[in-house]
Amino acid sequence: MAVILDGSGLTIEKLVSIARNNEPVELAPEALERIKKCRAMLEKKIEAREIMYGVNTGIGEFSEVVLDDDQVKEFQKYLIYNHAAGIGEPAPIEYVRGAMAGRVNVHAHGNSGVRPEITQTLVAMLNKGVTPYVCQRVRWAPAAIWPRWPRWPC
Repeated sequence: MAVILDGSGLTIEKLVSIARNNEPVELAPEALERIKKCRAMLEKKIEAREIMYGVNTGIGEFSEVVLDDDQVKEFQKYLIYNHAAGIGEPAPIEYVRGAMAGRVNVHAHGNSGVRPEITQTLVAMLNKGVTPYVCQRVRWAPAAIWPRWPRWPC
């Protein structure tokens, strides 16, 4: 029987079942509606050109830098590249599956602004046994995301 991820009912036992025993997962329908509602609100704010941290601004020490449309596209691309980098041995599959399930559960709260397709893809990956290669050591530094930041006018 599938574990229903709704943003509030994920216990340690259920998480272990997903991570170690490949228990299937489902996103609760009401959680999907919350995700869609939040995303729609975010897209309205983007369209209205509201300034939002990490969406159309830099992050960390560059949080006061407002990005234009081209910079937003580049920033988002480099953000993905930065998070895809790491070194060392691969993390055990159960760690990665547990992290994926935890992320789905966080998205299910409906406060992240993530596109529903992202959450649904994570659910599908868990159910099909597709586990990304994740290094045990990762590098994170806001300045490493986009090397052009120092050239931006502040």
